[in-house]
Amino acid sequence: MKKLLCLALAATMALGLCACGGDTPSSSGDSEGTKPQGAAFKLGGTGPLTGPAAIYGMAAKNGAQIAVDEINAKGGEVQFELRYEDDVHDAEKAVNAYNTLKDWGMQISLGSVTSKPAEATSAENNADRIFALTPSASSEATINGKDNVFQMCFMDPNQGSASAQYIAEKKLGTKIAVIWKNDDVYSKGVHETFLAKAKELNLEIVSDTTFADGNDTDFSVQLADAQSKGADLVFLPMYYQPAALILAQAKNINYAPKWFGVDGMDGILTMEGFDATLAEGVMLLTPFNADASDEKTQAFVKTYQEKFGEVPNQFAADAYDCVYAYHEALTNAKATPDMDAAALCDLMMKEFTSMTFSGLTGTDVTWDSTGAVSKGPKGMVIENGTYVGLD
Repeated sequence: MKKLLCLALAATMALGLCACGGDTPSSSGDSEGTKPQGAAFKLGGTGPLTGPAAIYGMAAKNGAQIAVDEINAKGGEVQFELRYEDDVHDAEKAVNAYNTLKDWGMQISLGSVTSKPAEATSAENNADRIFALTPSASSEATINGKDNVFQMCFMDPNQGSASAQYIAEKKLGTKIAVIWKNDDVYSKGVHETFLAKAKELNLEIVSDTTFADGNDTDFSVQLADAQSKGADLVFLPMYYQPAALILAQAKNINYAPKWFGVDGMDGILTMEGFDATLAEGVMLLTPFNADASDEKTQAFVKTYQEKFGEVPNQFAADAYDCVYAYHEALTNAKATPDMDAAALCDLMMKEFTSMTFSGLTGTDVTWDSTGAVSKGPKGMVIENGTYVGLD
């Protein structure tokens, strides 16, 4: 009898320990939100949740979480369990984060948020046959040669050529300077196609200067070159951190050209310690305008502000659209959560190359077989600390 009691007690304790241990969250990645009402598709992604680029990763995670919460709250056959892992905007850490998600049982992926990590994780997605739809990794190498890796954002070449086209059509500058980062695939890709399109459109590039990690805090040489050559518009294909320094240093030398950026500039207004008046008049191309009057955008912005205390940027909106695009594709394919990743991959490749999607960042959105997205960019200008649509 004593032996039986001991065995029963041991079994009870073991069950209790298992029940407690099974829900231990990851220190870097578990998202909190509306729990799925039934079986759910495991959706994972990596992004910089800490470090200098965290504004991008947190925005994507937050935008995706809002979409998941909305979908799960409505019920239905397609439900999601979302998990993000921190990659600190580092390719090696991104692969480690990806492997954590793979061990968790990730069935479909949001890829990585920024381009260099995404180039590394997209190779893993391709090898493992886990379909990926990245909200914001825009380099060509992210999708090149990978039939199951798609983008919700514009590719870098598209941003460069579209910016040159916009500047030419709107007659924004007669003499143009470009400052770009030569060790960043994002900046390099946009720069190359911008120059090619500018030449085609007969835009006069009077200054073309660059920088890299280690010399990205003092832009006096680049600004002096642009100013001395009479550049009345400066194109900045880069993320917002160096752009913020460039704007501040230009003011210090009384240089006030027009400024034109790309989607990596989105987020500069929420940069800690940044004087938003320095960005007054800055123009950029982005797929999302938080001030848009349509009901869908207004509802998203309201929810985002209530949950996170700030206005969402395009990284948040693109991630939100990714989740809803997945919802549409999975619904159309009649996919079920018991399918393995490889089976879902085949279904998603078929659905994404045949469907037309409308979301926050574009209407009539389509994808070709390379994974590149087709949607129209929107011109924005910063006025009084907010983004306003350009005509």
